[in-house]
Amino acid sequence: MTRWLPISLIAAAALLASEHQISSTNAGQSTSMGLGAEFYNAREETFVPSADESKSIRIVSWNIDRGAQLPLIGDELAKNPADLYLLQEVDSNTRRSANRDEASELARRLNVNLSYAVEFEELSQEQKTPAYTGQATLTRLPIRHSRVLRFEKQSGFWKPRSWIPSSVPLLQRRRGNRIALVTDLEFAGRLLVVYNLHLESRSMGSIQSEQLDEVLADIRKQYPPDTAVILAGDLNTKYLPGIYLRKLEREGFRSATGERIERTHSIAMALDWIFVRGPVQIEDGRVRRDLRGSDHYPVYAEIVAQ
Repeated sequence: MTRWLPISLIAAAALLASEHQISSTNAGQSTSMGLGAEFYNAREETFVPSADESKSIRIVSWNIDRGAQLPLIGDELAKNPADLYLLQEVDSNTRRSANRDEASELARRLNVNLSYAVEFEELSQEQKTPAYTGQATLTRLPIRHSRVLRFEKQSGFWKPRSWIPSSVPLLQRRRGNRIALVTDLEFAGRLLVVYNLHLESRSMGSIQSEQLDEVLADIRKQYPPDTAVILAGDLNTKYLPGIYLRKLEREGFRSATGERIERTHSIAMALDWIFVRGPVQIEDGRVRRDLRGSDHYPVYAEIVAQ
């Protein structure tokens, strides 16, 4: 470990200097990075019969901090169940999470089905096989289809560089980029579209805003205006979160917590949200700071079909 310290300090300083570097990543560029099909195709798994039997469902969105305390997270979710779980920072086969498939493990524990999408390949977490982190949507509702929206606007902060040792966990070298996991569900006999988001954490908010614009453009392109849409997850709105609230309100979205901007992180930041648009109501939205297991707090709400 000692022999890497000078390199690590130099690399860390260089990375801080490149905090605001932005790279426009399209499919061609991603292919040149050697990204395989696992980066573009959502994985779906069925464990229990799905059911569309209610006009009201409970939803929770939670960044689970790579599942570092996965058994505790599973306990908390089992005690506070939902019909739709939107999870971010969900590891698959990483060394730090004892090589668990966290999405499958939680889905089995909670008796739900899942869709999972890879965000990054975590180079420092690999042994003999690839290690990933990404987003998981777990639900009792019927899943029609899942897909991955890989954002064009990305930070260049995370990518591997020849002069940075990818094996050092502190430096977080990664292949891949930020995404939205988009899942089409059956709810109250109609389509419910769910965008499970993990926006960029770097920059002063410019990349986050542009990625959110890509989500809104995708909604306009893919679905009729009267489609019920949930947009939720870790939006990394640590800078001026009210700007994002107003931006989405102008697009017809309503926040689970209304006009309140709630702290959802242990270090006093509003990062995590649930928004809805279309023929659904959102009620009883609240941040559950009593639940443990992550540096983020989960956001719960009730979704009612109109």
